Amino acid sequence: MIRHTDLGPTRFAQFRALILLVKSKTITIGGHRPGKIYGILTCRTGKRMKPENRVFFQNETEAITSGYRPCAVCLPERYKAWKRSL
Repeated sequence: MIRHTDLGPTRFAQFRALILLVKSKTITIGGHRPGKIYGILTCRTGKRMKPENRVFFQNETEAITSGYRPCAVCLPERYKAWKRSL
């Protein structure tokens, strides 16, 4: 798990580091730390969250093992399966 604020001291540095991590496929999933929710990087809900609440994962397995659940907006089928498993 990588916190957004750990990517650099300024927003510009964070943005550049984020682009490099996405291009190298080091991160493929984003998450909301307080809500323990993960989703795709282009999720409309995820784009609105504050950088200090944003985390990134290499894959879905890493997010799940960290205790995060699927986003109901961008991953509705996975969310429904998670909800049924409760």
